[in-house]
Amino acid sequence: MSQASGKILVVRHGETDWSRDGRHTGRTDVPLNAEGRARAEGLAAELARWEPTLVLCSPLRRALRTAELAGLEPGLDDDLLEWDYGVYEGRTTAEIRDSGGDREWSVWTSPDGLGESLDDVARRASRVLERCVPVLEDGGDVVLVSHAHLLRVLTARWLGLPPRTAERLVLGPAGTGVLGHERETRALLRWNA
Repeated sequence: MSQASGKILVVRHGETDWSRDGRHTGRTDVPLNAEGRARAEGLAAELARWEPTLVLCSPLRRALRTAELAGLEPGLDDDLLEWDYGVYEGRTTAEIRDSGGDREWSVWTSPDGLGESLDDVARRASRVLERCVPVLEDGGDVVLVSHAHLLRVLTARWLGLPPRTAERLVLGPAGTGVLGHERETRALLRWNA
């Protein structure tokens, strides 16, 4: 196997009022708050060091606005949408546990009521990676602007790990990570910077 020289920069959107409050924010199109806009603008210096061949972004405005404020001109990709949380949309984990009586509820382990399964999210993430690989093999870099859970699952898939491994990859608002290679092996080069 030849060594791919390109890298993937993953960028989580900036803070929203819902992300600040710990609400599951899947498909609800909430805007960045003031802190989120400021942090997105702060990404511009880091992103100026990249010359990506491919830039893809979730079509939700919190991701798209993050990309714009960071100086990117992305293409939109529906596979980069956040997890569809179904009946849990807009609710915190504590609220879900209190209302349902399941003190152990987790988006990672309790699929009932979700709009899509973890495996569905992993399939979307894998499709995004399939679009990235030819660019990486040609030595180009990719920037992906999306959402916390989707990017965490995408990173697990990049590493060849089960999707649930993403549970352990925390990515804060406007957090970034770099996916690349250590020789021929896919590797996590930087995380939650």
